[in-house]
Amino acid sequence: MGELWTETYKLKTWLQVEIAVCEAQAELGYIPVEAVEEIKVKANFDPARVLEIEKEVKHDVIAFLTNVNEYVGDAGRYIHLGMTSSDMLDTALSLQMVASLDVILTWVEALIQAIRYQAQQHRDTVMIGRSHGIHAEPMTFGFKLAGWLAEMLRHRDRLTHLHNEIAVGKISGAVGTYANIDPKIEAIACQNLGLRPDCASTQVISRDRHANFLNHLALLAASIERFAVEIRNLQRTDVLEVEEFFSKGQKGSSAMPHKRNPIRSERLTGIARMIRGYAMTGLENVALWHERDISHSSVERVMLPDACILTHFMLVETTDLVKNLLVYPDNMQRNMNVYGGVVFSQRVMLALVEKGLKREEAYAIVQSCAHTAWNKPDGNFRALIEQDPRVVGSLSAEEIAACFDPRHHLRHLDQIYQRLGI
Repeated sequence: MGELWTETYKLKTWLQVEIAVCEAQAELGYIPVEAVEEIKVKANFDPARVLEIEKEVKHDVIAFLTNVNEYVGDAGRYIHLGMTSSDMLDTALSLQMVASLDVILTWVEALIQAIRYQAQQHRDTVMIGRSHGIHAEPMTFGFKLAGWLAEMLRHRDRLTHLHNEIAVGKISGAVGTYANIDPKIEAIACQNLGLRPDCASTQVISRDRHANFLNHLALLAASIERFAVEIRNLQRTDVLEVEEFFSKGQKGSSAMPHKRNPIRSERLTGIARMIRGYAMTGLENVALWHERDISHSSVERVMLPDACILTHFMLVETTDLVKNLLVYPDNMQRNMNVYGGVVFSQRVMLALVEKGLKREEAYAIVQSCAHTAWNKPDGNFRALIEQDPRVVGSLSAEEIAACFDPRHHLRHLDQIYQRLGI
């Protein structure tokens, strides 16, 4: 990904656009075919020389064209004919964004497959579900991962659609009126570059497209952050249901030899904050003066490379993290049964209601037993339920036991797996 945002690659896309326009000009008879062939053979650039010229002319595009013409010679007079700087800059930028999105989509797919595999492996690994950070009801770790998978599948769909939206070029001249260049040249050049002409450009391609690109990356980063925060919480010492892989020779703390910290998940959380910031900046770039200014340009030189490279890093890091995640089913079982299975309280309450008790009465009975057991070293909700005369007067021992069977909570999960094709 970093290669796509180097100065050399950028200038390569600039030259690619200029040659595509020359080819379109020749196809329509505006310039000699022989001149285009000469341009294609001779055209080149030297990044250092471009910077040297730019120091004098204070204009990056003029510096680039000057350097290219040093290689091409007389035929260079046909390069950039009827164009304005943004014709080349914005069309070339689209090529960089499309290439970057191709890399991102490749790694989105890799992460999807990593999550899918773990969701299959832990389809029946029972754990406690939590709401507000508090134990709620049983579920499976595979089901948790199925939610991650569904989210990443939505990202794949969004990014695929985004690919079409950003793959646009603009060869329409100053303020976008085609005053000095035939719209057919734009159509041919864009087609040869794998792009579509922007339907109504100003002197630039409107920055709502670029803002949307950045917002899609920010949303993807937010999902990865959600996964990372979950791993961080589940790795806490008092939970320890999953853990980042800890390699041989790895150290967790300079002071405390016992530490095994979720550093990769924490790193992902921090990077997501940066990408969200770039999304906001992208939105601020939309409102340019009249047909254009260049207040967006300096920002994009930093934020687009950074956002793409960071998103790529997050995907690579998360894919490896998920693939090698350490899962501890025994700890999941231990945590689920803390305080004698208070997480089965709803099942007991509903069983009492089915036997004819009013809901308020059943709730009060079950809550009393649960709160008595709650947060006590020897607290045992199930034992209290089995000893409560109001409960045993309504439910048999077999019916009480059924209330504490976690399989009841998993009986419809197959439908979710079928929806996801797992």
